[in-house]
Amino acid sequence: MAARTVSTNIASGAIEGFTRDGVTRWRSIPYAKPPVGALRFKAPQRVEPWAGIRPCYRFRYCAPQPRRYTILGPGRFQPTSEDCLTVNVVAPEGDFDRPLPVMFFIHGGAYFLGSSATPIYDGASLARRGCVYLSANYRLGALGAVDLSSLSTDDIRIDDNLYLRDLVSALTWVSENIAAFGGDPDNVTIFGESAGAHAVATLMAVPAAKGLFAQAISQSPAGGLFRSKELATEFAVKFASTFGASKKDAARLLLKARPAELVKAFDRLIAVSAADLAGGYPVGSTSGTDYLPLDPIQAMLDGKAHRLPLIVGTNADEGRLFTRFLKLLPTDQAKIEHLLAGAEPTDRQRITSAYPEYPAPAACIQLGGDFAFGSALWQIAESHGRYAPTYLYRYDYAPRTLQWSGLGATHATELLAVFDVYRTHFGRLLSAGSDHRSAVRVSDDMQGRWVAFAGHGVPGKGWPSYTHDSRAVMVFDQTSRVENDPHATRRQAWEGFNALAR
Repeated sequence: MAARTVSTNIASGAIEGFTRDGVTRWRSIPYAKPPVGALRFKAPQRVEPWAGIRPCYRFRYCAPQPRRYTILGPGRFQPTSEDCLTVNVVAPEGDFDRPLPVMFFIHGGAYFLGSSATPIYDGASLARRGCVYLSANYRLGALGAVDLSSLSTDDIRIDDNLYLRDLVSALTWVSENIAAFGGDPDNVTIFGESAGAHAVATLMAVPAAKGLFAQAISQSPAGGLFRSKELATEFAVKFASTFGASKKDAARLLLKARPAELVKAFDRLIAVSAADLAGGYPVGSTSGTDYLPLDPIQAMLDGKAHRLPLIVGTNADEGRLFTRFLKLLPTDQAKIEHLLAGAEPTDRQRITSAYPEYPAPAACIQLGGDFAFGSALWQIAESHGRYAPTYLYRYDYAPRTLQWSGLGATHATELLAVFDVYRTHFGRLLSAGSDHRSAVRVSDDMQGRWVAFAGHGVPGKGWPSYTHDSRAVMVFDQTSRVENDPHATRRQAWEGFNALAR
């Protein structure tokens, strides 16, 4: 079907998108000034208006990162630039008698890779179900997710938590402009996966984000992406040293460096951090600042997070992906022993005993997955569930191709259902024969519940909220079901362990 162009007016000027296959798309709409030159390491500034009609047919830049992570298809890579602060909008074609709920997606990638242009994040299937879908880019790595604010000087100020400020800026843009696309600015649901899920949980504790969203969905919230101001300062000094810079002259040198130099230096910092899991990772959020006073777990425990309906969940085999790719998790005995070397003996015993076959490989992989994702899930549920409706899930579904590969329902595979990938050519290859029918059934169930939650704050029928009496968990599988506290021993083993801040 041939596409036709559609013009729309927003606060900063006119834009033109295109309609095809029942949805209208606008790509790479700026939500802030390009953070270049003197604006590098600064909070995002309001976008400047433009004259004429701005074409928004194609994706432009993603945040600077290694080229291998920007692949969009065979032989196709997305260009990178600091001029990356953009959103994409997908709206169902036609006129509606009232504004539609809005779903705002935050991509994952450990805060140093990823793009909203990744084909799986298209969002058209969700839009066709009755919402306005958005995805956003934000600054990554050294340019946005390493807190370098401690390197500020009298002449050069560096702001903290830049990527969080970017996301709040994008949500502010949504509040001001989404009505032009048929969306309801008072009914925005933020959702994200992995680091994006961590960002969702963190935004629940950002005072500046209050009122910018009404619901939240956190798919496999990643732990270990949070730190104190003191640890952030240590990482900033380590990063500056990769340039041969002292703390005194680091700001000046980093402001002048080419983006590619910062990306390469960050790669070196990540390599060092990955070798010392107990020392934490250099990317993520910093608490104890004016912008983020409390880490999200503490804010939820204290009832100071935004008291909004929340869906949060993990996948059954989270850790298996990281035995093949991005080997950043403790999924073998040596890494686990190193991770727990500094723990109290009773804590170490409690955690390892929760995995009866430890140190067998499968038990190590399960422990590593819980360290990175399950522990965050349980603490978010236990904390936020005291003050606001909270719904837990576990994603178990895996077609035989993923089971035979040894991956199972590993990290990020729920995205195949949420974004309706099983109806694409690639998805049909993953789910041949009878698997395709079950894959489509699971996809319809998850998408329907996600859109229902975006509409009314309740994820459909038959999914009870999480309470300390029942600890209900929706299990998505060939036959979905509700189980009560299915992993009590593992959950209890991680109690008192701040999963988001390590």
